[in-house]
Amino acid sequence: MAMSSSESATALKRTVIIAIFAAVAVVLSIVEAQIPLAGVGLMPGAKLGFANIMILTCIYFLRGRDVLVLVILKTLLTAFLLGTLSSLLFSLFGSLFSFIVMFALVKLGRKKFSVIGISIAGGLAHNTGQLLAASFVFNSTSIFYYLPVLLITGIITGIAVGFAVRYVVDSLSKISLFEEFLNGPGH
Repeated sequence: MAMSSSESATALKRTVIIAIFAAVAVVLSIVEAQIPLAGVGLMPGAKLGFANIMILTCIYFLRGRDVLVLVILKTLLTAFLLGTLSSLLFSLFGSLFSFIVMFALVKLGRKKFSVIGISIAGGLAHNTGQLLAASFVFNSTSIFYYLPVLLITGIITGIAVGFAVRYVVDSLSKISLFEEFLNGPGH
């Protein structure tokens, strides 16, 4: 079945938004990789979750499958530029788990959960997903001794990411490209 010109225009806008968000998420990941968190006592591989700003923002505007494409694009591009096969697996598990949790919370009702609360849940889910992947790869549950530190880190970074998402969503809502998506899945 052929798309109407309005449906084609909407599909093109979605594609443009996903591409822009993916590019920004990758740049945020690269910037984040330059911050030496191990030097301040955090475990090696700990991250601030800046790319999650784009994922959660996308959840507020687009469909779940669009956000899933963004998550996969961001994860693959970031792993290609910065990581290894094992970091790809850890990042993919964390990102997918985080996406599922945040998307479900937004779907349950934006009015019930604040963007900061959703972001915190996403940060906690991301860290848990990464530990599950590490446990699987190393065939050991001893990796979970990192969980308390990662949960605290997830809460702190989730708050920061949530504030950023609140600002970004409010700002993007005023741009014409996003107008037709204002009453989308997250609204």
